[in-house]
Amino acid sequence: MQENNIITAISTPSGTGGIAVIRLSGNGCIGLVDSVFKSPSGSKLTDQRPNTVHFGSVYQGDAVLDEVLVSIFKTPYSFTGEDIAEISCHGSVYIQQSILQLLISKGASLAQPGEFTQRAFLNGKMDLSQAESVADLIASSSAATHRLAMNQMRGGFSNKLIELRTELLNFSSLIELELDFSEEDVEFANRENLKETARQIEMHIRKLADSFSLGNAVKKGIPVTIIGETNVGKSTLLNLLLHDEKAIVSDIHGTTRDVIEDVINIQGVTFRLIDTAGIRDTIDEIESIGIERTFKKIEQASIVLWIADAQTSNEHIEELAEKILPVTKDKKLILVFNKVDLVSQERKANKEEVLKDEISERIFISAKYEQETEGLETILLKAANIPEIGEQDVIVSNIRHFEALEKALAAIRRVEDGLELQLSGDFLAQDIRECMHYLGEITGQISTDEILGNIFGKFCIGK
Repeated sequence: MQENNIITAISTPSGTGGIAVIRLSGNGCIGLVDSVFKSPSGSKLTDQRPNTVHFGSVYQGDAVLDEVLVSIFKTPYSFTGEDIAEISCHGSVYIQQSILQLLISKGASLAQPGEFTQRAFLNGKMDLSQAESVADLIASSSAATHRLAMNQMRGGFSNKLIELRTELLNFSSLIELELDFSEEDVEFANRENLKETARQIEMHIRKLADSFSLGNAVKKGIPVTIIGETNVGKSTLLNLLLHDEKAIVSDIHGTTRDVIEDVINIQGVTFRLIDTAGIRDTIDEIESIGIERTFKKIEQASIVLWIADAQTSNEHIEELAEKILPVTKDKKLILVFNKVDLVSQERKANKEEVLKDEISERIFISAKYEQETEGLETILLKAANIPEIGEQDVIVSNIRHFEALEKALAAIRRVEDGLELQLSGDFLAQDIRECMHYLGEITGQISTDEILGNIFGKFCIGK
């Protein structure tokens, strides 16, 4: 990124729409827009107050390209901390590209992915974790992911990390002060107080790291693997939940031979549904590979939907359980009896007793006739057990943050061990500094061009 040059990009999605927004940032960008823009009054944008919107036309030579609205924001009170101009034009692809090329011909450079947000970070408008939350906010597809991104963008996570680094800095200062007076054998810090401080810091870091399992599930969707024998209605149920003909449905056994995945949103919670090959003994090589993948997907799942034909005998279900229960013991297992429209009430009551001690969650449905599928969604929400995420809750959902927290946690635990073993202050100081380093990597207080390039390169152009 070249600092101080004027960058420009289309910030709205590609394609034709009602309007499009072309954004510019950099010192002199408002004057650059003035060179192609004329208002009815003839006044210049550079003479206008910041945070105002102006109507006029964009000219290419003497020809009018479009009637537009131009919003202006002046340094330092803008998203990037620089002067910003945003041109709202009609959403014709031709108009968008013509204005963009015109601005480039006047001296602007095409922005790189994430360059506007990167400038906001470099100019101190937000820290690195807040910048990353901008991308999460754009990608949010549910109420839960939106709330996570908003909480982080508002600085909840950053504030907690600042508190922890401040405590560590005070901790380190006391230790290093002792090192300066090591010959006098002076102790500035009570060791019991330091142990308690280290325990508190370790507890807070561990709590943040432990929240990643929830944050990752909310962000990527809770993995739900659908398993069962062939022809029990797994694919029919998948299509019903997705409201789409995603999987082929056939009376032929072994139709599904590979894993099929898609996501659904139930009351603001995203579930990643994984339909798998039917479990059975087979000599078909391709189908056997599919069945192997079924068991691998069970390992990756948080919730397993075991679909069983309600017409199947209890004895056969118990035989199947010998294969299924051992590989689902750490999962939330839901037994779904399908094709309930084909069995009597007496037989249905009999199924209530099978594996009663092993599987508490069960439901009777007819995927074909859409009976009790709403009840299944309710059970899925219960199994997901996603707590209400409040505005003050700090939940980690970024793998980079989680890995840095794990390293910081290891460092502060070494400090605790060192205090217990009464190690020299120079060893303690090294581990304290390492803990501060990893926390600083999250917020960008410590960063490299490689880290920044990797983060902002994943953004969309125009943001």
